[in-house]
Amino acid sequence: MDKELKEAVTARRADMIALCQDLIRIPTRNPPGENYREICDYLDRRLARVGFDTHLIRANGAPGDSERYPRWNIIARREGKSPGECVHFNSHIDVVEVGHGWTFDPFGGTVADGKIHGRGACDMKGGLAASIIAVEAFIATCPDYTGAIEISGTADEESGGFGGVAYLAENGWFAPERVQHVIIPEPLGKDRICLGHRGVWWAEVETKGEIAHGSMPFLGDCAVRHMGAVLDEMERSLFPALAAKRTDMPVVPDGAKQSTLNINSIHGGASEQALDYTGLPSPCVPDHCRIVIDRRFLIEERIEDVEAEIRALLDGLSETRARFDYDIRELHRVLPSMTEKTAPIVATVASAIETVLGAAPDYVVSPGTYDQKHIDRIGKLKNCIAYGPGILDLAHKPDEYVGIDDMEQSAQVMALSLAALLMPEGT
Repeated sequence: MDKELKEAVTARRADMIALCQDLIRIPTRNPPGENYREICDYLDRRLARVGFDTHLIRANGAPGDSERYPRWNIIARREGKSPGECVHFNSHIDVVEVGHGWTFDPFGGTVADGKIHGRGACDMKGGLAASIIAVEAFIATCPDYTGAIEISGTADEESGGFGGVAYLAENGWFAPERVQHVIIPEPLGKDRICLGHRGVWWAEVETKGEIAHGSMPFLGDCAVRHMGAVLDEMERSLFPALAAKRTDMPVVPDGAKQSTLNINSIHGGASEQALDYTGLPSPCVPDHCRIVIDRRFLIEERIEDVEAEIRALLDGLSETRARFDYDIRELHRVLPSMTEKTAPIVATVASAIETVLGAAPDYVVSPGTYDQKHIDRIGKLKNCIAYGPGILDLAHKPDEYVGIDDMEQSAQVMALSLAALLMPEGT
């Protein structure tokens, strides 16, 4: 059966390329969340023709959802000939902004040198296309499978997944009694199984001051200088402390095996004027300054300690620096997630990788979070991995691409995994 399944995928190679191109050519940029309904309608038509029952679900009231940019998702399900377990392939439909530096049309889906180029090609419309081809090849080769197959296209993974997998999990779509195995075709590599991800804590820190005339700064209190003290203390004590924290999680790349902190943004003083404003700014001492911090932490760390170390740094400055005052506001938190290597989906996909590629897979953990966090924490479904074609380092970069051979081999792995999970023994 393995040979027949691999050949069935290969026979669909041209269709797989065209499908990936079609998906790339629907520009689903997030923010703001464009064309979600259009891509869901496309997937609806594609999956309905091979017998899937489809549900289009809007995440009403979720962050980002609006009448102009509704958060649409699709879940498609196809029942087998007899009861059994459900295998679910989940892909996010949104892509990040284009950015500068492209030499290919970002939404052209150009094929060159064995690669499909475009925003989202790698992250993760190539994985979505590969999973659909795998499922179609499996259904054609093994029509008498047991259980059920699901494919979903979900919104807003790039901005936290709250209008996508989180909303669906809250409404029972990923409950363990209806879904037993989940593969998320994120671009971690055709020869690697991603078991989970680090944790994240985002917060906004604001330092406060007092406005005064810029020619007499001694009559005010500069919030930007206070923030400078915060940044200096981070450089002096916090960053070295984070670099000393190491994990046993198999995080890639190697630099992410330590705790990290990024300063996402900084702004102090008067608001920036419009681009067509030609006047000078007013001379004022800034009475506020804000930074947004992005703290990535390890499974060995507690979220309470992650927050406490930032507060301790700020409280220390309050004791040593005159007139230092601050506010801190949590924006986002995600706990680390890691599926056991002994989980059924891990063992199944590992065996399929060895069959297709002739070598055992590597096991990795992602430096950043993805929608496994919601399937794990909200859905309470632990049997979940990320596996799909593409090179993680290309995500969000100009001239993003996915290799066609990688897509084909990943689709073969997925098809063989379906057979192992859904075909009765001996058939």
